[in-house]
Amino acid sequence: MAIWKRDSSLEQINQRSQGTMVAHLGIVFTALNDESLQATMPVDARTRQPFGLLHGGASAVLAETLGSVAGYLCTDGDDYIVGLEINASHLRGVRDGLVSGICRALHLGRTHQVWQIEIVNEQRQLCCTARLTTAVMTSRTEK
Repeated sequence: MAIWKRDSSLEQINQRSQGTMVAHLGIVFTALNDESLQATMPVDARTRQPFGLLHGGASAVLAETLGSVAGYLCTDGDDYIVGLEINASHLRGVRDGLVSGICRALHLGRTHQVWQIEIVNEQRQLCCTARLTTAVMTSRTEK
């Protein structure tokens, strides 16, 4: 059974990213399954730090992007998501190619969510693991 409340396609998600940091960094959503969302990001001049490795901040952007979009897909109506906290552990350096992130829910509550994001290199080796906590914003929380 799918966790998503919004009906959305990969094409729609990728289109919504146009003109944002997501598109600037080359992040592309690649899979939307019943319980996970996946995206890729190139390791290139946009995402490397000065020593030639994937920048930890770029990994955090990929993780927060995946968790925020997944969180939004788990809301309905006028509800939306804001990030509260992100924690990322960088485990393996990447110099080039593509990294892939997969996002799965740890907790889907009425007022907040917790997402686990794993980022792997092209050899499917774990490079970064991140946890994102989001708040579900509604007309009720704005009053």
